[in-house]
Amino acid sequence: MNSLRKFVMDIRFNRFITGLIIFNAILIGLETFPNIYENYHTYFVVIDIIILAIFTLEVILKIIVLKKGFFSNPWNIFDFVIVLGSLILYSTPFVSVLRIFRVLRVFRTITVIPTLRRIVSALFMAIPTISSVLLIMTIIFYVYAILGTSFYGDIAPEYFGDIFLSFVTLFQIFTLESWASGIFRPIFAEEPWSWLYFLSFIVIATFIMINLIVGEIVNNAQKITDDIEEDTDEIKEDTSEIKELRKEIRELKEMLQNK
Repeated sequence: MNSLRKFVMDIRFNRFITGLIIFNAILIGLETFPNIYENYHTYFVVIDIIILAIFTLEVILKIIVLKKGFFSNPWNIFDFVIVLGSLILYSTPFVSVLRIFRVLRVFRTITVIPTLRRIVSALFMAIPTISSVLLIMTIIFYVYAILGTSFYGDIAPEYFGDIFLSFVTLFQIFTLESWASGIFRPIFAEEPWSWLYFLSFIVIATFIMINLIVGEIVNNAQKITDDIEEDTDEIKEDTSEIKELRKEIRELKEMLQNK
């Protein structure tokens, strides 16, 4: 059991699985080219079966080694669901669902690379703050949609004809996609003071709000990093104490042998 645990937890085994996940992702990408997939269809199927078999073996080995502890880790549960779903749906007529599970295998890259897990964990930790920011953004969008419909509904009805069109227009402005040439300049030509409306919305919604979200995610990522460093320091301290105890035991043994 110890040798099996060392094998499963070995960094070389994890690197092999990571490489296999990346190879699987490239394979799925190549399948989107009809000419390549039709000419090498059999090879694609065989390789996919082999990859799925290796993933299944990996999950089984981890369950054997970790036992109940395997399901206490959300990332392990994610791997288990993807592999199990792929196995169940492989020989069923639900081809579209199987494709979804095959594509989801690419997300397993996150489960095997610690830095990616850290970023995703930081993102989940930021959800409460992000929810509050999104609520504020919804209010900002609503206020500016009403203002846009009131001020520019007659000038540009295709963009601000009603509140729903205004929401769509504001979302386009929020993404900064062709907002100046497509939306702003025609309105600016008829309403010179419209620049206040557009620039204030971009500054508040795009720059300030997005920076709040990014800042929260970065703070959480730093917090996770600090926690890991603290745990590492504690492990180092414990290791140094163990070394000192071993040294003292050796000295006691030498003293007893000399007597």
